[in-house]
Amino acid sequence: MPERETVERAQEDAREGKSPSTQAGEFVREEIHHIREGKYGARSPQQAIAIGLSKARRAGVKLGPPNGPASLRKKAEQDSAAGEKPHHKTSPKRSQAVSGALKREPKSAASRPAMSRQAKKSAAKRGPRARSGAAMKAARIRKAA
Repeated sequence: MPERETVERAQEDAREGKSPSTQAGEFVREEIHHIREGKYGARSPQQAIAIGLSKARRAGVKLGPPNGPASLRKKAEQDSAAGEKPHHKTSPKRSQAVSGALKREPKSAASRPAMSRQAKKSAAKRGPRARSGAAMKAARIRKAA
C-alpha cells in the first residue's frame, strides 16, 4: 500500500493538471525512498520503477499500458482495473511471500549511481529531437513557476 502522503501528493498533481507520468513519479519516488531506507530491495532500478508504476495504477493514476510483451501490458491493465474498482483484501500469504522475496534483493538498486545509469540509458533510447523537446518544455515550465 502506498503511503497516504504519496497518494495526496499525486492527487494534488492531478488537480493542478499535471501529466499522469508526473503523478506516477510520486509513487516511484516513494519506492526509491523505501529501498534506500532498507525496507526492502530490488533486483534493478527498472524493477523499483516498475513497482512504483504498478502502485500508481492501482491508486487510480491513468497511465497507459507500456510497450512490451503482452504479459506486461496485461499486468498493467489489471493494475488500472484494480484502481477503478473498490479494493479487495490482499491475501496475507501472497503479501508475505512478496515482501520476503524483496527483502532478499540488494539495496544497491536505488543507489545514486544505479539511478543515474538508468536515467542516462533511458534518455539515450529517445532520439535527439525528443530530448531537445523535453528540455524546452522543462525550461518553459521553469519560467512559468
